[in-house]
Amino acid sequence: MSNTSTKGIWKVISASSMGTMIEWYDFYIFGSLAVVISTKFFPSDNPTASFLATLATFAAGFVVRPFGALFFGRLGDLIGRKYTFMATLLLMGCSTFLIGCIPSYDTIGFLAPVLVLILRLLQGLALGGEYGGAATYVAEHAPVGQRGYWTSWIQTTATVGLFISLMVILITKNSLSAESFDSWGWRVPFWVSIVMVGVSYLIRKNMDESPVFAKAKKEGSISVNPLKESFGNRYNLKFVLLALFGATMGQGVVWYTGQFYAMSFMKTVMSIDSSQVDGLLGIALLLGTPFFIVFGWLSDKIGRKYIMMGGMLLAILLYRPIYKQMYETVNLDNKVISNTYTTEADNNDKKEHYVIINNEYSDGTTAAIKQISHAEKINPERQTTITINSQDKWSLIFLVFVQVLFVTMVYGPIAAFLVEMFPAKIRYTSMSLPYHVGNGIFGGLLPAISTYFVTHSKEVGKSDFYLDGLWYPIIIASICFVIGMIYIDNKDKNTHI
Repeated sequence: MSNTSTKGIWKVISASSMGTMIEWYDFYIFGSLAVVISTKFFPSDNPTASFLATLATFAAGFVVRPFGALFFGRLGDLIGRKYTFMATLLLMGCSTFLIGCIPSYDTIGFLAPVLVLILRLLQGLALGGEYGGAATYVAEHAPVGQRGYWTSWIQTTATVGLFISLMVILITKNSLSAESFDSWGWRVPFWVSIVMVGVSYLIRKNMDESPVFAKAKKEGSISVNPLKESFGNRYNLKFVLLALFGATMGQGVVWYTGQFYAMSFMKTVMSIDSSQVDGLLGIALLLGTPFFIVFGWLSDKIGRKYIMMGGMLLAILLYRPIYKQMYETVNLDNKVISNTYTTEADNNDKKEHYVIINNEYSDGTTAAIKQISHAEKINPERQTTITINSQDKWSLIFLVFVQVLFVTMVYGPIAAFLVEMFPAKIRYTSMSLPYHVGNGIFGGLLPAISTYFVTHSKEVGKSDFYLDGLWYPIIIASICFVIGMIYIDNKDKNTHI
């Protein structure tokens, strides 16, 4: 491809983006359904422990992503970009489909969470090999001077995958009764993925190999041992560590705070109805997604560094004010009750008695407070579900949208930034590891760690307990910001790669 030609680039973008989007959809379906999954594959006698166990299983998929990056990155530098990320697509698709087929904990006991964990680990391995391949493949097709713009299309796929997962869940919920969705309908989004994976596989099958890799292979200059050259070479290892601690570590926590932690926070801490959270998060993601392209394009003009560092700094300074405003927007203590009525029911199978207090507030908010008394327990459980009014809904959409903007600033330019750091013969391996350690370890553990901090602070009676989960992303992003500002240069690397 010439320096200025974009002939064929849209075919490359479409094929790469569609496959990567589907893999993110598969990966995030689990997180999007975490609240439901916690009741299906884990013991139901302690809801909080089950939810934390679900988040830990969700996080396990992130923890193994670096191993997938090493395994598939090595393959990508040895046999080519195309065939490697075709393999990751099939592995991801089959694992996701099978999660939807596992019987519940009530049916097969502890075998259920074990099987879920195994498939979740396979998902993580697959995703560890997917992103580096897609980003490298697109970058090696992109014209000189436009690499940030074209690779930013790949950057949209993670958010689009999350958006589509939320929409599929909402459509499924609205197509079924609440009882049917809770019984079996939650499995449908997992099953749907196999169809999308099949279509994407057929599209990718007809793609050509990256011209940069094909040229290197023809000239006999591909790496014999990508792992040794990537991490055994002190000069290259220095850039791997800089990519991790100066960029991807902070990018990872900003990404997961702005999207997954925001979703978890609204559902579990603020107690907003799950469908409402999915809907407002979907709108915020839809509004924010074009800015991946904007900041990717802008990074071609002014450099990658200051856009990424700016996104981290804004997140560090504004997370606590944003989440305080989110919490206070829906805080029932700030609202006036206009009507109350109570209903009672029994579940003889589980020996439970329900008392549901329904409060209506003057601003249109409603809250159902469900108290569950068990025959074998002294203290009743208390579950609150809040349905927010339209004004509060749009306030939350705006506050999540602002967080998504931070995400687009740190994430939009990072594919081009990573590709440009490493030589072609070890690029897949070298860029994949810091990306997936930053996102899989530092970012992926965020929902579980932050939720634990919030739960602990609430138990000890802190008045602002809901803000304590933010210390983790703020500290990690601050360390990354300092390292990135000192050691990353903003010199133009947007030349031949």
